[in-house]
Amino acid sequence: MRKYRTFRYRNLFSYFVDNKSIWVIFSLLLAVVGLFIISTGTGEMKIAPWNVVKIIFGYGESMETLVVQSFRLPRIIMALLVGISLAVAGAILQGIIRNPLASPDIIGLTGGASAAVVLFLALFSDSNNSLIVSIQWLPLSAFIGATVVAILVYILAWKNGLSPVRLVLIGIGISALMQAITTMLMILGPIYRASQANIWITGTVYGTNWDQVKLMVPWTIILFIISLMLVRHINIQELGDELATSVGSSVQKQRVGLLFLSTALTGGAVAFGGGIGFVGLMAPHIARRLVGSSFGVLLPTSALIGAFLVMLADLIGRTLFSPLEIPAGVFTASIGAPYFIYLLYKTRNA
Repeated sequence: MRKYRTFRYRNLFSYFVDNKSIWVIFSLLLAVVGLFIISTGTGEMKIAPWNVVKIIFGYGESMETLVVQSFRLPRIIMALLVGISLAVAGAILQGIIRNPLASPDIIGLTGGASAAVVLFLALFSDSNNSLIVSIQWLPLSAFIGATVVAILVYILAWKNGLSPVRLVLIGIGISALMQAITTMLMILGPIYRASQANIWITGTVYGTNWDQVKLMVPWTIILFIISLMLVRHINIQELGDELATSVGSSVQKQRVGLLFLSTALTGGAVAFGGGIGFVGLMAPHIARRLVGSSFGVLLPTSALIGAFLVMLADLIGRTLFSPLEIPAGVFTASIGAPYFIYLLYKTRNA
């Protein structure tokens, strides 16, 4: 039995994968599907897993079908997509920056996207709390906010090269600035908007509808496929600038492109899931422990772990304190904050 397998499709995809990683990805996929079904059937109305499967394929009872399709499926699918986006964005950032502390929320990308979305909602909402422009512009506004922060952090962190410590410290500072701007926008805006924005900034997929899902699905799928196509560049970036340049890689050009890809993934996630924190930090680390550092398997593994984490946080948030709903970001932060402290301690002693 071969220990390694090669996956290649023309010049777009080329991976060298060991059999253990394939089994890990397959196991995680089963876990995500299982959690998806359990989460869909859990709530005030309990629905058996087999009935959930029948509903998904269009054979369920009318009342159960209404509950699942109208209220549960949109938010659970959104939680899955948000988890994938944040995890892949975090993995890309850790690869190009070569810093285990890099993630969209730590270096300020999530904060920039959040500030842009709150500004968008403040500018384009009427007195009835309805948007006066299409919601299709929301991911673009989040992407612009994340991009502005990414460029700012990159410029300020550059000093004879990209220093990992400088990038993290400047990113934390910029993130604090974005939080201050977001708070100011909430104070200046209507009271009802501030209350809604505060819950959204914490991170929640509550109130997700099918229109939002239809926007997020192609956004996530396209960007994820592009990420898989650029795996070889991320692997080369991890070797260091000098070695990457010696093998003919355009280091800075590829780094900027990958940075924009990460900001696009973050922007989409924040636009519809809010500021769910620490997923982009935790998921790649867990994936790296399971399958190693080769991004051909690290990206899909991170995506599955991220999807599992956000779906689990959403499930706990809407069932543990029922009938109250706790934003999913509360639970990801309660796990992620200690994990971040652990990583800081580990990095200091490395």
